[in-house]
Amino acid sequence: MARDQPVKGRELVLALETSCDETAAAVVRDDGEVLANVVASQIALHRPHGGVVPELASREHNLALLPVVSEALRKAEIDLRDLGLIAATAGPGLASSLLVGNTSGKTLALALGLPFFAINHLEGHLLSPFLGRAGGVQGCVALIVSGGHTLLLELRGVGDYRLLGATRDDAAGEAFDKGAKLLGLPYPGGPEMDQRARSGNAAAFDFPRSMVDSGDHEFSFSGLKTSLRYLLAKMDPAAMAERLDDLCASYQAAIVEILTLKALAAVRATGRRALAVSGGVSRNSALRDSLARACGGEGVELFLAPADLATDNAAMIGYAALLKHRAGQAPSPLSEDIDPNLELPVNAGWP
Repeated sequence: MARDQPVKGRELVLALETSCDETAAAVVRDDGEVLANVVASQIALHRPHGGVVPELASREHNLALLPVVSEALRKAEIDLRDLGLIAATAGPGLASSLLVGNTSGKTLALALGLPFFAINHLEGHLLSPFLGRAGGVQGCVALIVSGGHTLLLELRGVGDYRLLGATRDDAAGEAFDKGAKLLGLPYPGGPEMDQRARSGNAAAFDFPRSMVDSGDHEFSFSGLKTSLRYLLAKMDPAAMAERLDDLCASYQAAIVEILTLKALAAVRATGRRALAVSGGVSRNSALRDSLARACGGEGVELFLAPADLATDNAAMIGYAALLKHRAGQAPSPLSEDIDPNLELPVNAGWP
C-alpha cells in the first residue's frame, strides 16, 4: 500500500541503471531524498572470468531488473501510480547492458504516460556528491574517478561544466584493477587492494607519481602499472606473497597522491573553494582520508558521495533527472538511442 506522507504532493522519479554489471533501481523524491536504492551485484558471476563479460552481464540484467524495480517500489512504499518521472542511463557503458535498462525505462514511461529522461552516467556521478544536501549543487572543482574515467572539471551549475583535464591512458580505477591483477588479487581488485593496504607500509616501495609536476590537469597511470610489473618480475613468488600488503599500500599510495595533488592544484588554479569527488574509486578509504586532510589544510570544502552512492547506482541517475526537470529541461525523446560512448557535455558557454 502506498503511503500518504511524506510522498503526497511530492514528485517522485523511478530511475534505472544498467550501464555495466550492476542492475539498479531507485526512487528519489524531488527534494533529493532517496526513498529506495536497490542494487543487484554481478560480482560473483564475473569473478571467475577476472572481469565483466558483456553477454553474461546483459542476460543477468534481464533476469534481475523486474525484481530490483519491485523491491525499490516496496522499500519506498509506493506503487507505479505515485511516480511523476522515469529515468534511465543512456551511456556511456556496455551497449548490451545499457539497452536493458534504457528500453525498460522508455517502456514504463510510455505505459504510464510519464516524461522520460535519458541520463549520462558520468553526469550522474558528477552530481552525486550533492544528493540530498540542503544547499543543492554548488560551484566547485569536480573529480570523477572510476574504472573507465578520470576527469577534472569546473562546475558552475547543473549542465554547466568545463573540462580541465583527463587521463591520457588508463583511468585510476583501471590502474587499481590492473595492478591488483598483477598482484594476484581476486576481482574486483580495487576494493581488495584497499583492504590489504590497511595492513601494509605505504613507504615500502617507491612507485612513480606521473605528471604531478606537469603544470596541467592531465593524468597518466600506465607508467605506474608498468613499474609494478617490472618490480614483480624481479621478485620471487615467496617474497611477493610475504610483502603483498606493503606492495598494495605503496601502489595505492601513488594513485592516491596523484589524484589528491592534481585535484587540489585544480582548485587553486580556478579559485574555487570547494571540491566534489565521485565515481567508484572515491569509495577508496585512503583516497577519502587524503582528500579530507588536503582540503582541510587549505580551507576547501569537500563534497563526497556517501560510500553506498559512490559506485554505480540508480539514485544518482534519478537525482540528475529531477534536477534537469526542475530546471525546465524537456524530457528525452523515446526515439533517442543509447550511446555506449556518450560524452559529458562540457565547455559550452565558457570563455
